[in-house]
Amino acid sequence: MVAKLNKLGYFILTLLLLNPATVLAQSEDERPKTSLAEETEISTVITPSNKNAIFDVVAKYTFEVRNPTRDDQTGKISYSVADENGVKMRTDSIKVHVAKKSIGKYDFDITGKGPGFYKVDFTINTSDYDDTLHKVFGIKPELIKSNYQTPPDFDTFWQKAKADLAGVNPKFSATFMPEMSTKTCNVYLVQMQSLDNVTIRGWLTEPVSKDPNAKFSIVLALPGYQIDLPPIMTVDPDFAFLALNVRGQGNSREFINTRHDEFVIHHIDDKNKYVMRGVIMDCLRAMDFIYTRPEIRHDNIFVKGGSMGGFLAITTAALDNRVNLCSAQSPVFADMRTLIKRVQFPVKSINIYLKTQPGLTLDKVMDNLDYFDVKNFAPKVKCNFMMSVGLLDTYVPPTNDFAVFNSMTAKKKIMIFKDRGHEVSPIYTETELKWMHDQFGLYY
Repeated sequence: MVAKLNKLGYFILTLLLLNPATVLAQSEDERPKTSLAEETEISTVITPSNKNAIFDVVAKYTFEVRNPTRDDQTGKISYSVADENGVKMRTDSIKVHVAKKSIGKYDFDITGKGPGFYKVDFTINTSDYDDTLHKVFGIKPELIKSNYQTPPDFDTFWQKAKADLAGVNPKFSATFMPEMSTKTCNVYLVQMQSLDNVTIRGWLTEPVSKDPNAKFSIVLALPGYQIDLPPIMTVDPDFAFLALNVRGQGNSREFINTRHDEFVIHHIDDKNKYVMRGVIMDCLRAMDFIYTRPEIRHDNIFVKGGSMGGFLAITTAALDNRVNLCSAQSPVFADMRTLIKRVQFPVKSINIYLKTQPGLTLDKVMDNLDYFDVKNFAPKVKCNFMMSVGLLDTYVPPTNDFAVFNSMTAKKKIMIFKDRGHEVSPIYTETELKWMHDQFGLYY
């Protein structure tokens, strides 16, 4: 069977799985598309010698100054290097002279301090032009490891959670929604009972088929932070889609209806009541639902998500070996103890909450969050896995996601995007789409 999955629709799906702050960045190819004769303003291009800005010892960059004006440009280019915690390591500068209607190129060799990622700010000041450009490069990221241990009772904690979930009558229902369906796609409102008897919902969409015995592979789409996932109307004759709204999100909010920033700290003082314990079990309950559907191929289940959805994709694959394929784009909650110094999310929300809770300390919170750190789930993933990381990500620094990726023993691959932050790349989306069809033995 030939799959006809619409690329634009799949890309929109991927956007929906990310944080609502997600936006598209510039093209992966930063080089100007015009000749100097067609340009009117001074511009700059910084190119690493490695396309992914990954190096063994020394980061090598070429700083290109494009001067289409009628005036010579004289000044300097400076750079400042810092580690991922913002601690400055080195500054340096060189003098530059770019003649009118010409291009000047200047090479920089920058050394890091062992495996990790480093921030470098390039600043140019010339007669008529000033600018600062932010870059990140990696030194042997394949050697990055977390310095923090997994709790000794981690497995026992999650076995108890799964046992508690098994004790809840799921009461699965799938209601056909004719007003939302189309000639090519049937839409069902899915409802089920999850951990603590919380009702969760989602949307199952299946292609209309003339074959009453047709069986579909399935994509379980898991949401980004505080995302309301709608039905996925992308048409593919081989695939069904289950868009899950976990508790506290989308049409699953009546039991937990927090404000945006409060969701992540809901019951964070008690690991047995923390919201993410239930959220992760919601994903496993969705897997239970998939296994009740005779029209779904239970050997072709692809679980994917971005941001919090990436976190949930990994935790689901780690705790449920029925997952056959997994993809995570910039998964959050990665090596969380190091996030305290590096990012605002979710650290800012946690610190605000601590001010309202006398006696509760950050150490206690971090002890609880160790049970929800995605790095502690990653080694348990057994299915084939794919991941993306943006080197400019301010939600999940690349060091943190590499600590997750490097701990995996499954067959895996990672795509690095040197000029992207916490966002999806169309290149990753298309690669993931082809990979999914190839892994499931379907034509694309």
